[in-house]
Amino acid sequence: MRWFEIALVALTFVSGFIWLLDKLYLARRRAAHATLLDDDSDPWYVDYSKAFFPVLLVVLILRSFVAEPFRIPSNSMMPTLLTGDFILVNKFTYGLRLPITNTKVVALGEPARGDVVVFRPPHHPDQDWIKRIVGLPGDTVAYRDNTVYLNGKPLRYQPVGIYEGKGNGREMTGSEELTEDLDGREHRILERISLPYADHGEGEWVVPPGHYFVMGDNRDNSEDSRYWQTHFLPEENLRGKAFLIWMNIDGGIDWSRIGSRIP
Repeated sequence: MRWFEIALVALTFVSGFIWLLDKLYLARRRAAHATLLDDDSDPWYVDYSKAFFPVLLVVLILRSFVAEPFRIPSNSMMPTLLTGDFILVNKFTYGLRLPITNTKVVALGEPARGDVVVFRPPHHPDQDWIKRIVGLPGDTVAYRDNTVYLNGKPLRYQPVGIYEGKGNGREMTGSEELTEDLDGREHRILERISLPYADHGEGEWVVPPGHYFVMGDNRDNSEDSRYWQTHFLPEENLRGKAFLIWMNIDGGIDWSRIGSRIP
């Protein structure tokens, strides 16, 4: 998606520059040298700039500072988000950021525990990932025996049942679905009932200032803070807060997911 952002900014700048140049200089020059036999229509590049610049500018402003669409490419956030979900991300909740550089120019709010966020991971700065914030700056986060501990206290879990996946999520059929209470905010997670011994990402981490600890809701199928070399997500890598599913296409349209809010 980064290439689209760069192209959008470039096209908006070029079309706006041509429109402004024509308004301040080129139009007057054409008028001064025009004769009765000359075609009074604008050159093609001016005509296109006048037509597309307002549209491109509105799209750029909305996408950069209001809401941006993303598509979920993997199963790491099941059962909250499924492969094929198209989501909207609030771009101003955590502050206004410039396109391309993602530099914050206006601070408006801070992430909270339980927020589902889109970000650029430290080890893949050209990609957009999505996870849930579990640890805030200063928190001690531990993960042992499929349980998250926050500042020394285990989170509360309630069993929901055996998960039955569909589409690209069929591989998770048979997993245990649970409700996790993260600082008063409930959401559902998946855990494999029978999983051969492997690195489950167990450990304990203290979140440094200006960073966050993020995890996927599909706990045994998520490359998150537990496995990163740096373990933590820098605040400047945040892109926004996911809040709505506006479409799901996974072999066909799943109408039941359209308009669902993201807990």
